[in-house]
Amino acid sequence: MSAEQLAGLSDNFVVGAVLLYIIAMVGFAMELAFGRAVLGKAAVKRAARQPVTVGAPSEGDAGPEAEAPVADPAPVMAGGARAGRVALVLAWIGWAANLGAIITRGLAVGRWPWGNMYEFVVAICFAAVTAFLFTQVRQNVRFLGAFVMIAATLGLGFAVKVLYTAAGPVVPALNSYWIAIHVTAAILASGLFTLAGVSGVLFLVRGEGLSRLPSRDDLERVAHRAIVLAFPLWTFAVIAGALWADRAWGRYWGWDPKEVWSFITWVAYAAYLHARVTAGWRGRAAMIVQLLAFGCLIFNLVGVNIFISGLHSYADVSG
Repeated sequence: MSAEQLAGLSDNFVVGAVLLYIIAMVGFAMELAFGRAVLGKAAVKRAARQPVTVGAPSEGDAGPEAEAPVADPAPVMAGGARAGRVALVLAWIGWAANLGAIITRGLAVGRWPWGNMYEFVVAICFAAVTAFLFTQVRQNVRFLGAFVMIAATLGLGFAVKVLYTAAGPVVPALNSYWIAIHVTAAILASGLFTLAGVSGVLFLVRGEGLSRLPSRDDLERVAHRAIVLAFPLWTFAVIAGALWADRAWGRYWGWDPKEVWSFITWVAYAAYLHARVTAGWRGRAAMIVQLLAFGCLIFNLVGVNIFISGLHSYADVSG
């Protein structure tokens, strides 16, 4: 296939991934709405219908436990769980389409496919869905599915509508093996941080009484584990970026806006981990700190490149 055909195929893969993520989001939402909530009500109703008697009731006397039949909600609950399983399959297919978009884009341009903001955001969406799906392999976190799919759909939509850059070469500063080291580490860390950010938002929403969500302890546990995995990757990305800067521009650190905000993001997540370990912060306070750190990450990944000029401006929306 020609480079143009590969680039077109990559664009089609992105559109396919968006559609699959949207359908998966609906399925996960159905499970969340009709699965967990109905399960709780069903347990209460069944417990309420269980008779507590000392002796057998006399013939013809149904006893106090005789009630009008209550519709069994099990079919609805099963339907919600089935929707969740189907959504998980669709999420995996969407993940494969997202991966296909990255691979074909790379083949089309003959380089690592994250040399501009469009490619970078597509890769981060892939990393976020990867973090969710592989976490799901180890523990049941399907309750996060709808919200991760929303984040991935919005991210890919933003990339296509606002950040899209036609396939082509990159500036000389990016023609280096360091892009495979520095940017890949940043993408992986960003995907895990996104999973933690989604969990943090749901933690705060759960605190407002939305009982359909899992417990706050479960949400905090997912967020903390994701950050513990992501923080060393982000640390490595910052160090690798400094080494790349020395190779490209002859200095390790130059107070470029991207460098500054990468460090601010590192400090923010370090503050979360430090407060949790030394001061024993848990719950709402810890989640607010990690969400502030996530806000720094989003501004660093998108805002700095769009709104602030610097040595990293080669990655802006103009390509």
